[in-house]
Amino acid sequence: MTPIQLLCASLACSVIAAFGSLLLSRAETAAIRVAGLGGLVAALLSGVAGASVLSGAPLVLDLAGPFSFAHFVIRLDALSGLMVLVISTLAAVASIYSFSYVREYGGRGVGPMGFFFNIFVASMVLVVVADNAFWFLVFFEMMSLASYFLVIFDQDEEAVSAGFIYFLVAHAGSVAIMGGFFLMANAAGSLDFAAFRATHPSALVASIVFVLSLLGFGAKAGMIPLHVWLPRAHPAAPSHASALMSGVMIKIGVFGILKVGVDLLGGDVLWWGILVLALGAISSVLGVIYALAEHDIKRLLAYHSVENIGIIMLGVGTGMIGIATHHPLIAMLGLLAGLYHLVNHAIFKGLLFLGAGAVIFRMHTKDMDKMGGLARTMPWTSACFLIGALAISAIPPLNGFVSEWFTYQALFAAALDGTFLVQFATPIAATALALTGALAVMCFVKAYGEMFSGLPRSKKAEQTTEVPLPMIVGMVLLAAACVGLGLAAPLVVPVIGGIAAAILHLPPASFANGAMLVPGDPAHTLLSTPLLALLLVGLATVPLVISAVFSGARANRRRAAEPWACGYLPDAHMTVTAHSFAQPIRMFFAPLYAVRRTAASTSDGLERQFVKLVSLARRSEPMFDRSLVEPVIGLVGGVGRRLQVLQSGALSTYCLYIVAALAILLLITLR
Repeated sequence: MTPIQLLCASLACSVIAAFGSLLLSRAETAAIRVAGLGGLVAALLSGVAGASVLSGAPLVLDLAGPFSFAHFVIRLDALSGLMVLVISTLAAVASIYSFSYVREYGGRGVGPMGFFFNIFVASMVLVVVADNAFWFLVFFEMMSLASYFLVIFDQDEEAVSAGFIYFLVAHAGSVAIMGGFFLMANAAGSLDFAAFRATHPSALVASIVFVLSLLGFGAKAGMIPLHVWLPRAHPAAPSHASALMSGVMIKIGVFGILKVGVDLLGGDVLWWGILVLALGAISSVLGVIYALAEHDIKRLLAYHSVENIGIIMLGVGTGMIGIATHHPLIAMLGLLAGLYHLVNHAIFKGLLFLGAGAVIFRMHTKDMDKMGGLARTMPWTSACFLIGALAISAIPPLNGFVSEWFTYQALFAAALDGTFLVQFATPIAATALALTGALAVMCFVKAYGEMFSGLPRSKKAEQTTEVPLPMIVGMVLLAAACVGLGLAAPLVVPVIGGIAAAILHLPPASFANGAMLVPGDPAHTLLSTPLLALLLVGLATVPLVISAVFSGARANRRRAAEPWACGYLPDAHMTVTAHSFAQPIRMFFAPLYAVRRTAASTSDGLERQFVKLVSLARRSEPMFDRSLVEPVIGLVGGVGRRLQVLQSGALSTYCLYIVAALAILLLITLR
């Protein structure tokens, strides 16, 4: 089968699984299996389709479609193939995880959950392969609505409130994207992206289109200051859906910025790249600072999504700067860093959300202060969460370190070869990235320590057991991917570099003797990827060797003893809490937390205004009924009651009516 055929088969499987789950709602076990198995098969098919075009020529399917003004066009190229592969990988793992996890929702509608989950995955795939503005917006809206219903699935006050904010921001973003597409369509005379690529609008129109698209896709990505929905919506959704929303859905925002800014508009305006770089720096720093103050594990992870979107945008912004300044090496290195971190974040953030879901599955709380000591009772979950925490903290030899290393390389290269504005902006961005990395380590020391180390802080924490096998398998697969994408950097970098080259319409770069060689630009010296892999393995094994040596030396004189607690017996109440751990950071960055409170109060104000509008509508509806609807109903009822005298019940009377009707018709025809 061709990649396009595999993609169509995958979409068909998703639709069948969605409606099969819905039809089997009353047989919950069957509904869970149909939704999970169908989602798994669909993800495997689409994953193969995406992987097969990473290094090949684009494939296009052009169908007439039901509307004459918009052809149904599917385009599988290197960028969309990468996105399909990332979506499929996380969807496959989430489907495996769901076989056990969704049982927690028994009696609350597992059938509809399976329906919205599979429609959500299918719509994300369709968004990234659509090559027509109309169908892109249709599938973008489908994706937003499916994820909205997953957010409000629990139907409690918190979930409904989070869903409203998400609905509002998502649709405001859709309107902005629509405005940008309409301007492009007006210039191109068509809604096809192929026509957009061939059109060169004026500088003013192009800049307006880019800003509208940046706002629209930035809202979906959760970049600051358009992030207000993300820390509320992601925790409200079921954990396997949260993994998809945080791992891949927000990346579609980055995909959209790349699609419009680079693919459709060319990305040759310097301030576009500077703007993306600045927003990335702000999002990365503020995201991790806000995460540090959280004691709700899913809100903490949601804020880290804001942080990592910022890191990805640092790479993308640097790449756009390279395009505008005509430095192919900087452009390719920046896009390589951004796309590599996009892949890595999908893997380790998916792992962390599944790990958090496993803990919540057993603890039935998101509050880290009520956990503690779970490493003893949930060893598999603890080990997988630790790998995810190390990866997101950019600790060698895991994948997060490699992509952040390339981000630093891109920023340094731009600082050395750019204009004065670039030389001013990129060191600041590199400093922001360094601060982000340090705070991320602190945040996950807090998170892992609070959840898995120390003594249990509640009866529930003492009585937990490990989660079922399908959930463990899902987490182990992603943990292995975190290690593999780090150690296999020499194999991964050329592939993603080829994708970056395809986006830039350049020949692929070559990596030899510690240098990245791009046609038309001087070589840029890098730490060679094979040496990088050896260094990562060495850094991982050295502490183990040192520990083994010292453990052997001290084995003979070791004795067990209780830790010194100033004369008191140690217990759970004496351990550090999430709140106290982050208190110094909260004091140091107090003005920035004030910004968050302002943003939160603004979103709450919007919600209150919406409630008032609904209340006004409810009060206005009876007035409308009394003044217009009820008089009409009364008039019709009165006329009907008066005409009831015609229904005498006598057969002779009805015969008279028939004769009279015939006589009238005869007179009409004679005239």
